[in-house]
Amino acid sequence: PQALSTRNDIRNCSSDPPYLPPTAINTTARLTVLRGIMRTHGVHAYIVPSTDAHMSEYISERDARLGWLTGFTGSAGTAVVTQDKAALWTDSRYWTQAERELDCNWELQKTTSIESIGMWILKAVPAEGNVSLDPFLFSIDTWNSYSRALHGSGRTLLPLETNLVDQAWGHQRPLPSSNEIYSLPAEFTGSSWEEKVAGIRQRMEQHVRRPTAVLLSGLEETAWLFNLRGDDIPYNPVFYSYTLLTNTTIRLFVEESRLSEAARKSLLSGCPGPLCVELQEYGQVSTHLRHYTQGNVTVWLGTEYTTYGLYSIIPQEKLLEEKYSPVMIAKAVKNAHEQEMLRAAHVRDAVAVIQYLLWLEKTVPQGQVDEFSGAQHIDALRRAQEHSRGPSFESISASG
Repeated sequence: PQALSTRNDIRNCSSDPPYLPPTAINTTARLTVLRGIMRTHGVHAYIVPSTDAHMSEYISERDARLGWLTGFTGSAGTAVVTQDKAALWTDSRYWTQAERELDCNWELQKTTSIESIGMWILKAVPAEGNVSLDPFLFSIDTWNSYSRALHGSGRTLLPLETNLVDQAWGHQRPLPSSNEIYSLPAEFTGSSWEEKVAGIRQRMEQHVRRPTAVLLSGLEETAWLFNLRGDDIPYNPVFYSYTLLTNTTIRLFVEESRLSEAARKSLLSGCPGPLCVELQEYGQVSTHLRHYTQGNVTVWLGTEYTTYGLYSIIPQEKLLEEKYSPVMIAKAVKNAHEQEMLRAAHVRDAVAVIQYLLWLEKTVPQGQVDEFSGAQHIDALRRAQEHSRGPSFESISASG
């Protein structure tokens, strides 16, 4: 017979007592607090995603709700908590990692399908139960998938704008970034933000639906449109923001105090007039959108980056939905200057890679290099190159 596993780097919840490796996080207290909050709100199951309010691929520590609640630090997953059960769904990249990081409060579900999550919820939640989530953390498609999975089951899918994990996290939750939002020098852009706005307004006029506004939720959309950059998310030069661009007005929802003097001056240079950027508080986007859509308007948005929370504010007859916003489409087409900058960046990066390969040839035979020190060295070589702003993601280093 096959010998039992003697691995000590993953949990064993079937042993007595259960075995947890040092990498596992005790989540009992966190779940107890969350379940108390759920009872207060009449919630029988609460769904927690790994995304933020902008559908970002990478998220900040402040938005790592799934990681805080479960202890699981993988980049993709979904958790569901009831009064007596808790489960995590993630894909095969993270199964071993999850077994190292989860404690025995959690079931690991080795799939990511919403159908699977829905079936689990139907077994765990009695009829007439409320299944809740934060609508500002779920895409339109994902919301619709959950709605279909629970349709006709007697369970209610209940959006709650109060995020229950945030309440449980409390004062321990990391603060929002306070770092400066700065203007990208003109030598890198090839187009001023005023030219970009004019181009988007032209697309609005040319569209058969003649939309009156474009809503931007993707962080890279606003950063590109206004030639602004930040560092709210590791490895990503973006900042938390929304934009509502109409035929005659521009509203940027952002923490105004973080704008550099040059950035602020650039945005306000067209005031008053159609190229005046009105600065609004980041948290006011829902209120403003609700007010704006009371008029005779049509709002153009990209469903790929818009949350169900914002989408549901806009009456269906006033929506123009496409997978990507016109800003995302325009951003994808690089002008001649941007193409030149891309080529120059690749040359600089090639120099760093060549230097790294030469270094490896000299040091590997000496037995002094491992995967971690190698990654550190190539990061340092890249940082030494002109215009470097750091890596685009944490180095993935392997050999063999």
